[in-house]
Amino acid sequence: MKQLLLELIKEWFEIILPEIKEREAKPEKFLDWNLKKIIPIIGFRRVGKTYLLLSIAKKLGKENTLYVNFEDERLNIEKLNIRDFINAVKEIYGNKKLILLLDEVQEIPKWSKWLRTLNDIPNFFVYATGSSSKISPKEIPTELRGRALTIHLFPLSFREYLSFKEIKVDRTTTSTILNELREYLNFGGFPEITLTKDKGKKYLILDEYFQTFVARDVIERYRIRNREAIRYIVRILLNSTYITVSKTYNTLKSIGLKIGKNTVANYLKYLEESLFVYYLEQYSLSEKLTIQSPRKIYLIDTFFITRYSKFSENIGRKMENTVFLELLRIASKNPLLEIYYWKDFQGHEIDFVIKENYAVKELIQVTYANSFDEIDKREWRSLLKAKKLLKCNKLTIITWDYEDTKELSWFGEKGKIKFTPLWRWLQKHQ
Repeated sequence: MKQLLLELIKEWFEIILPEIKEREAKPEKFLDWNLKKIIPIIGFRRVGKTYLLLSIAKKLGKENTLYVNFEDERLNIEKLNIRDFINAVKEIYGNKKLILLLDEVQEIPKWSKWLRTLNDIPNFFVYATGSSSKISPKEIPTELRGRALTIHLFPLSFREYLSFKEIKVDRTTTSTILNELREYLNFGGFPEITLTKDKGKKYLILDEYFQTFVARDVIERYRIRNREAIRYIVRILLNSTYITVSKTYNTLKSIGLKIGKNTVANYLKYLEESLFVYYLEQYSLSEKLTIQSPRKIYLIDTFFITRYSKFSENIGRKMENTVFLELLRIASKNPLLEIYYWKDFQGHEIDFVIKENYAVKELIQVTYANSFDEIDKREWRSLLKAKKLLKCNKLTIITWDYEDTKELSWFGEKGKIKFTPLWRWLQKHQ
């Protein structure tokens, strides 16, 4: 094994680094030898984690870095020994300061102990990527608590998407921006797909991503036996707005699949841990109601909706999913920010309740509308009702291409509501 590791290290010196487009995440800014922290970079498969690692090597020099991909099929992960790894590295690099760029570390058994051991070596600084939420701050193992600063990497934001396509907002027309936004909603933000011009190839690439995700990141990683059930659950998630364990269990039971309710709950959790899907809880002052209420479903990329969902032509659905992902980007940089939805017993609903420091900061609705007359009255009436109940004055409706601020009233409730186009809302966050 040590000989193979030596060969992999020597290969690194021969690799010509590819052209790398800048992302908003700047992992090199976390490099501090005086305050040594492990820097996990987590994200769904193919969102650009590897290129982000390679960007570090390009900026800081290959002679100061070592990249290792733990999904390399030549590596026998089960027999991989950390002592062999450390000895192989030191045999090539000696005791010089070295930045380790470790890709897909969750493949290593006891990966968290690996990271802690490597971080404890004074001349090693560790960056590590993973496609599992188990590397996130909320779920990170005990031995890494206080020793890691996590970077969350998502598919391209709309800002990054325009940058990849070399489009400057201040030098183009609104109609061009809207055309690009529609393209972005339909085909999502995976970097490789964004850079692929042939639309037919975009679908083929996504199919490969999807099949690999289900096979490797779910079935193999969690050793799932009931493969038919997990595939049905994925289909349910792609074609539903809300999810509960009980409803999913009953659906599977109705089509003749034998599966326990606890297993259904575990499968739903595995899909969340793999970062394919996110479950948004209902906001309530009652913890019991929050736990019992259905959770809203959002996917890691809108192209999955276009390709595999009954909502494929629903622009409003994709707009809402895109807003959610942008809110996740914001929340990943602000640990005090929480995202919920809200719904009362009369059917009034708020797409996003933004909470910060124990107070509701903003209420957001998303609608596919080009004018005020196109906006369903329930959208702004729900905002006015929630404004009073949740004690929040910042009310926003994100539209397709309608911009204004209006003072509205309903049944004695008044409020100032800001209407802003999606493309403009997406531009202002960074």
